[in-house]
Amino acid sequence: MEQALNTLFVMTQNAYVHLDHETVKVEVERELKLQVPLHHLGAVTLFGNVMVSPGLLGKCAEDGRAVTWLDRNGHFQGRLEGPVSGNVLLRKAQWEAVFAEAARLSIARNMVAGKIQNARGSLLRSAREADAEEDRQALHRTAESLGAILLRLPVADNLDVLRGMEGDAAESYFSVFTMMVRGDRETFLYAGRSRRPPRDPVNALLSFLYALLLSDCLGALQGVGLDPQAGFLHALRPGRPALGLDLMEEFRPILADRLALSLINRKQVTRDGFDFREGGAVLLNEKGRKAVVVAYQERKKETLTHPMLDQKVSLGLIPHIQARLLARVLRGDLEGYPPFLYK
Repeated sequence: MEQALNTLFVMTQNAYVHLDHETVKVEVERELKLQVPLHHLGAVTLFGNVMVSPGLLGKCAEDGRAVTWLDRNGHFQGRLEGPVSGNVLLRKAQWEAVFAEAARLSIARNMVAGKIQNARGSLLRSAREADAEEDRQALHRTAESLGAILLRLPVADNLDVLRGMEGDAAESYFSVFTMMVRGDRETFLYAGRSRRPPRDPVNALLSFLYALLLSDCLGALQGVGLDPQAGFLHALRPGRPALGLDLMEEFRPILADRLALSLINRKQVTRDGFDFREGGAVLLNEKGRKAVVVAYQERKKETLTHPMLDQKVSLGLIPHIQARLLARVLRGDLEGYPPFLYK
């Protein structure tokens, strides 16, 4: 298994990132703040007003090292990539599967199954850790409802029905999200999903983590040679990375939601990590963003045994492995897409 390379996250505003021979340097007001060998980096992600030298951009493009721009709140703005990788025949097979109803439904169904199963596992874990019996029972009931939806997935005979089941599972899951919070529930009360802008700290935290996760999934798909725009579960829209959104679904509960809960419950992120704006918007501030990025990088270093490969791998490599498995399905080497199930 190849080495899991790190992502360099630059969040300090007005920072300047440039290449000095084979070393990436980060300066703020001409003062050197960080330097790291380029070969240690798999990607570079820039938040907000961060300047980057043409030399570094050119080298990253040449090496196939992605550079991603997000705004200060984690919303995607753009991405630099090198020449398109992969076999054109793989992309042809991908597009053929997108327009073949049975193939598209099969892949999408398995992705949804992976997401629901991982969400169910997270609920059961929180039930075991719950302090209040009322919370424990509610989490168990919700886990049972997700289990019932899993059993009904095989009868979903079209994408609309499948998306409806996925939506029902998500609604049930998030309805008890606050019960998985064991700390400051006054601050981290979850009243429903809100995005642009987030209306509470939980939504601000989840949106930021989902942006980081999506960037990793896009990198995994492009590394294999798949087209991130041609998805199976999410509808095709101009500029929408539908396959990136598809791939990240099974990872949301384990690489984003679970991490958000850990940050809250361990008090690594508290109320002072957020800015509360006029009009109701709630956004992570610089302190909060740094805490989240550090925890996200550490989370990706955790190792586990991949259930299909029976090999020890880091969590950060799982999107790359799943992208390769999807490519094998499209080539006809595997009969069906095997989602990643976290244990």
